Amino acid sequence: MNDGRAAEEPESPGAAVDEAIGSQPDPLPAAGLPAARTGLTHIDSAGQARMVDVSGKEVTARTATATGRVLLSPAAVAALRDGTVPKGDALAVARIAAIQGAKRTPDLIPLCHPIGLHGVTVDLTVADDGVDIAVTARTADRTGVEMEALTAVTVGALALIDMIKAVDPAAAITNVKVLEKTGGKTGHWSRP
Repeated sequence: MNDGRAAEEPESPGAAVDEAIGSQPDPLPAAGLPAARTGLTHIDSAGQARMVDVSGKEVTARTATATGRVLLSPAAVAALRDGTVPKGDALAVARIAAIQGAKRTPDLIPLCHPIGLHGVTVDLTVADDGVDIAVTARTADRTGVEMEALTAVTVGALALIDMIKAVDPAAAITNVKVLEKTGGKTGHWSRP
Protein backbone atom coordinates (compact mmCIF):
# COMPACT_ATOMS: atom_id res chain seq x y z
CA MET A 1 0.00 0.00 0.00
CA ASN A 2 1.39 3.43 -0.97
CA ASP A 3 0.74 6.16 1.58
CA GLY A 4 2.25 8.88 -0.63
CA ARG A 5 5.68 8.84 1.00
CA ALA A 6 8.71 7.85 -1.00
CA ALA A 7 10.33 4.64 0.10
CA GLU A 8 13.60 5.27 1.89
CA GLU A 9 16.45 3.90 -0.19
CA PRO A 10 19.33 2.10 1.50
CA GLU A 11 22.67 3.90 1.55
CA SER A 12 24.78 2.93 -1.46
CA PRO A 13 27.94 0.89 -0.83
CA GLY A 14 30.12 3.77 -2.00
CA ALA A 15 28.50 6.42 0.24
CA ALA A 16 30.86 5.83 3.16
CA VAL A 17 33.83 6.03 0.81
CA ASP A 18 32.45 9.20 -0.80
CA GLU A 19 32.11 10.78 2.63
CA ALA A 20 35.55 9.63 3.75
CA ILE A 21 37.37 11.01 0.71
CA GLY A 22 35.24 14.13 0.31
CA SER A 23 33.80 13.15 -3.06
CA GLN A 24 30.21 13.41 -4.14
CA PRO A 25 28.49 10.31 -5.50
CA ASP A 26 27.09 10.45 -8.98
CA PRO A 27 23.49 11.68 -9.00
CA LEU A 28 22.26 9.02 -11.45
CA PRO A 29 22.76 5.26 -11.40
CA ALA A 30 25.53 4.05 -13.67
CA ALA A 31 24.08 2.77 -16.93
CA GLY A 32 24.09 -0.98 -17.19
CA LEU A 33 25.27 -1.53 -13.64
CA PRO A 34 23.17 -3.18 -10.96
CA ALA A 35 21.67 -0.81 -8.39
CA ALA A 36 24.04 -2.17 -5.73
CA ARG A 37 27.00 -0.81 -7.71
CA THR A 38 25.86 2.80 -8.03
CA GLY A 39 27.53 5.48 -5.97
CA LEU A 40 30.99 4.09 -6.67
CA THR A 41 33.54 6.86 -6.46
CA HIS A 42 35.44 6.12 -9.66
CA ILE A 43 32.44 5.42 -11.93
CA ASP A 44 30.41 8.22 -13.51
CA SER A 45 26.66 8.21 -14.21
CA ALA A 46 27.26 6.51 -17.58
CA GLY A 47 29.28 3.70 -15.99
CA GLN A 48 32.60 5.07 -17.26
CA ALA A 49 35.78 5.30 -15.20
CA ARG A 50 36.58 8.74 -13.84
CA MET A 51 39.16 10.36 -11.64
CA VAL A 52 37.59 11.55 -8.39
CA ASP A 53 37.55 15.32 -7.87
CA VAL A 54 39.55 15.99 -4.71
CA SER A 55 39.73 19.77 -5.10
CA GLY A 56 37.36 20.30 -2.15
CA LYS A 57 39.54 18.31 0.25
CA GLU A 58 41.96 19.95 2.64
CA VAL A 59 45.68 19.76 2.03
CA THR A 60 47.19 17.75 4.89
CA ALA A 61 50.50 16.06 5.61
CA ARG A 62 50.18 12.40 4.66
CA THR A 63 52.41 9.34 4.85
CA ALA A 64 52.11 5.74 3.80
CA THR A 65 54.40 2.82 4.53
CA ALA A 66 54.30 -0.31 2.39
CA THR A 67 56.37 -3.46 2.53
CA GLY A 68 57.13 -6.45 0.38
CA ARG A 69 59.60 -9.27 0.06
CA VAL A 70 61.64 -10.82 -2.73
CA LEU A 71 62.20 -14.52 -2.05
CA LEU A 72 65.65 -15.65 -3.17
CA SER A 73 67.78 -18.77 -3.25
CA PRO A 74 70.68 -19.16 -0.82
CA ALA A 75 73.10 -18.53 -3.72
CA ALA A 76 71.41 -15.21 -4.56
CA VAL A 77 71.42 -14.11 -0.92
CA ALA A 78 75.13 -14.99 -0.71
CA ALA A 79 75.84 -12.97 -3.88
CA LEU A 80 74.04 -9.95 -2.42
CA ARG A 81 75.90 -10.24 0.88
CA ASP A 82 79.37 -10.62 -0.62
CA GLY A 83 78.89 -8.19 -3.50
CA THR A 84 79.27 -10.72 -6.33
CA VAL A 85 76.02 -10.13 -8.22
CA PRO A 86 77.13 -10.24 -11.90
CA LYS A 87 75.20 -7.10 -12.89
CA GLY A 88 76.56 -4.98 -10.02
CA ASP A 89 75.07 -3.37 -6.91
CA ALA A 90 71.57 -4.84 -6.98
CA LEU A 91 70.44 -3.16 -3.75
CA ALA A 92 71.46 0.32 -4.96
CA VAL A 93 69.60 -0.23 -8.24
CA ALA A 94 66.51 -1.50 -6.38
CA ARG A 95 66.54 1.57 -4.08
CA ILE A 96 66.72 4.04 -6.98
CA ALA A 97 64.07 2.08 -8.92
CA ALA A 98 61.74 2.19 -5.91
CA ILE A 99 62.08 5.97 -5.67
CA GLN A 100 61.51 6.32 -9.41
CA GLY A 101 58.47 4.02 -9.14
CA ALA A 102 56.93 6.24 -6.48
CA LYS A 103 57.46 9.29 -8.69
CA ARG A 104 55.87 7.59 -11.73
CA THR A 105 52.83 6.08 -9.98
CA PRO A 106 50.15 8.18 -11.75
CA ASP A 107 51.66 7.13 -15.10
CA LEU A 108 51.17 3.47 -14.16
CA ILE A 109 47.93 3.46 -12.15
CA PRO A 110 45.25 5.04 -14.37
CA LEU A 111 43.02 6.75 -11.77
CA CYS A 112 45.77 7.70 -9.33
CA HIS A 113 46.10 11.46 -8.81
CA PRO A 114 49.46 13.04 -9.61
CA ILE A 115 50.70 14.48 -6.33
CA GLY A 116 53.82 16.24 -5.16
CA LEU A 117 55.97 13.74 -3.32
CA HIS A 118 57.97 15.38 -0.56
CA GLY A 119 59.97 12.33 0.47
CA VAL A 120 60.48 8.65 -0.25
CA THR A 121 62.51 6.45 2.10
CA VAL A 122 63.52 2.97 0.94
CA ASP A 123 64.89 0.36 3.33
CA LEU A 124 66.27 -2.91 1.94
CA THR A 125 67.22 -5.67 4.35
CA VAL A 126 68.92 -8.85 3.17
CA ALA A 127 67.50 -11.81 5.10
CA ASP A 128 68.44 -15.49 4.91
CA ASP A 129 65.67 -16.21 2.40
CA GLY A 130 65.45 -12.96 0.44
CA VAL A 131 65.21 -9.18 0.68
CA ASP A 132 62.66 -7.24 2.71
CA ILE A 133 61.65 -3.92 1.18
CA ALA A 134 60.00 -1.13 3.18
CA VAL A 135 59.03 2.21 1.64
CA THR A 136 57.60 5.31 3.32
CA ALA A 137 56.22 8.00 1.02
CA ARG A 138 55.38 11.52 2.24
CA THR A 139 53.37 14.41 0.85
CA ALA A 140 51.26 17.40 1.81
CA ASP A 141 48.34 17.11 -0.58
CA ARG A 142 44.61 16.40 -0.95
CA THR A 143 44.94 12.64 -1.38
CA GLY A 144 47.04 9.89 0.14
CA VAL A 145 50.29 8.26 -0.89
CA GLU A 146 49.39 4.58 -0.42
CA MET A 147 49.64 3.83 -4.13
CA GLU A 148 53.02 5.57 -4.37
CA ALA A 149 54.38 3.45 -1.50
CA LEU A 150 52.97 0.23 -2.99
CA THR A 151 54.28 1.06 -6.46
CA ALA A 152 57.71 1.87 -5.03
CA VAL A 153 57.92 -1.48 -3.25
CA THR A 154 56.85 -3.36 -6.37
CA VAL A 155 59.14 -1.52 -8.81
CA GLY A 156 62.06 -1.87 -6.40
CA ALA A 157 61.35 -5.60 -6.17
CA LEU A 158 61.17 -5.92 -9.97
CA ALA A 159 64.50 -4.10 -10.35
CA LEU A 160 66.07 -6.40 -7.76
CA ILE A 161 64.83 -9.45 -9.68
CA ASP A 162 66.23 -8.00 -12.91
CA MET A 163 69.61 -7.58 -11.24
CA ILE A 164 69.68 -11.07 -9.64
CA LYS A 165 67.86 -13.24 -12.21
CA ALA A 166 71.12 -14.67 -13.63
CA VAL A 167 71.86 -16.10 -10.18
CA ASP A 168 68.25 -16.95 -9.24
CA PRO A 169 65.73 -17.22 -12.08
CA ALA A 170 63.09 -18.40 -9.55
CA ALA A 171 63.13 -15.17 -7.49
CA ALA A 172 59.59 -14.19 -6.47
CA ILE A 173 57.84 -11.07 -5.17
CA THR A 174 55.50 -11.66 -2.25
CA ASN A 175 53.53 -9.99 0.56
CA VAL A 176 53.26 -6.48 -0.91
CA LYS A 177 50.94 -4.48 1.37
CA VAL A 178 50.32 -1.16 3.08
CA LEU A 179 51.35 -1.30 6.73
CA GLU A 180 50.35 2.18 7.83
CA LYS A 181 49.00 5.52 6.63
CA THR A 182 48.58 8.89 8.28
CA GLY A 183 46.87 12.15 7.43
CA GLY A 184 43.71 13.15 5.66
CA LYS A 185 40.17 12.90 6.95
CA THR A 186 40.57 9.31 8.12
CA GLY A 187 43.76 10.07 10.07
CA HIS A 188 45.98 7.22 11.23
CA TRP A 189 45.48 3.63 10.07
CA SER A 190 47.75 0.67 10.65
CA ARG A 191 47.47 -2.96 9.65
CA PRO A 192 46.21 -5.05 12.56
